Amino acid sequence: MITTHLSPTLKPPPPSLHPHPHPHLPLLRRHPSSSSRPISVSAPAAAPSDLLASVESVASAASVLATIVLVHESGHFLAATSRGIHVSQFSVGFGPALARFRLGPVEYALRAIPLGGYVGFPDDDPDSGFAPDDPDLLRNRPVPDRLLVVSAGVAANLLFAFLIVYAQALTVGVPVQAQLPGVLVPEVIPGSAAARAGLLPGDVILSVPGVAPDPSVPVLVDLIKASPNKDVSVTVSRTGPGAGDRRSIDLIVVPDTSVDGTGRIGVQLSPNFRVTRVHPNNLAEATVLALREFAALSGTVLDGLRQTFLNFSQTAEKVSGPVAIIAVGAEVARSSAEGLFQFAAVINLNLAAINLLPLPALDGGTLALILLEAARGGQKIPREIEQRIMSSGILVVLMVGMFLIVRDTLNLDFIKDIL
Repeated sequence: MITTHLSPTLKPPPPSLHPHPHPHLPLLRRHPSSSSRPISVSAPAAAPSDLLASVESVASAASVLATIVLVHESGHFLAATSRGIHVSQFSVGFGPALARFRLGPVEYALRAIPLGGYVGFPDDDPDSGFAPDDPDLLRNRPVPDRLLVVSAGVAANLLFAFLIVYAQALTVGVPVQAQLPGVLVPEVIPGSAAARAGLLPGDVILSVPGVAPDPSVPVLVDLIKASPNKDVSVTVSRTGPGAGDRRSIDLIVVPDTSVDGTGRIGVQLSPNFRVTRVHPNNLAEATVLALREFAALSGTVLDGLRQTFLNFSQTAEKVSGPVAIIAVGAEVARSSAEGLFQFAAVINLNLAAINLLPLPALDGGTLALILLEAARGGQKIPREIEQRIMSSGILVVLMVGMFLIVRDTLNLDFIKDIL
């Protein structure tokens, strides 16, 4: 949860940009490594060196997240100050202030929990010393200026995401997927229909004779669901005893019947592809690679958002908050430092996409109100109504954020072990 400013006094907090909900975890795309196991968020508790590595990886992920918040809020801040708009506060994090200082009219603060941030404006602060009709208060600026300030955070995240991908291309290279035949079976549940039939982790389903000569994951899922207690013949490719040696095996799988009457065999399925890293020979090639990867990641994020809203009942449990995001980021940092590039880029894109949603308390909600004002010929929406809309949105964001934090914390493996 990225939350609003908590004022250390009893005065109402100044208007700010704004509580941000956290990016949603299912939108995170990772290029698979040679190991196809699901991501684990357990914290190793064995050797001191393992514990130190775990702490360092969590710190790396949290630092990435805090930097992304800093970039977002800097976009708002720079846009406002460049237009001469009064700004009173700039904060990264929420909760108790670890450090704060004042530079000119702006108070800068670093707070204890690096999962949010805000830029505060003195529009409604009676102690600011500015007259209510001061032309440099944000609310008194023309529509184009306010649109610029509100949208600048999203623009900063998009630019930062591209720069991250560009840096990735110049340093470790851009991962490129080469599609291979068949469907990979990364995991087989012991005792399941697939295990009884002889399927093993690492097998590749090459075909379902007479039904799917070149299967894909959706085709196999539909076929299995439609075949409870029926024989399903599959041809699989399996690693042999020699290095690089694979052999074909014919198996018959009989799907079990699920509670809803559909078939299931107890496996994880994924597309079968090989990942290689492409290193550019010059800056021009790096730019092309970065643009392609940026477009691919953006498409993945937008498609994830679309799936979340279209199939919310099925995807709601996969929506995660900052605890799970840091856990995944820590796992990425432990497994591959190169993965932090994509982790940072995807979280940037998520934050940008989420904040453009036209919901109260998000950048998109503020943009919608400004555009509504423009459509009304510049006639402002009554301040009381605007504040009521934003306050309701903030309350919802806080409630959802707290729920996600508690749920994701309880789902961490080491917490489960304690409980």
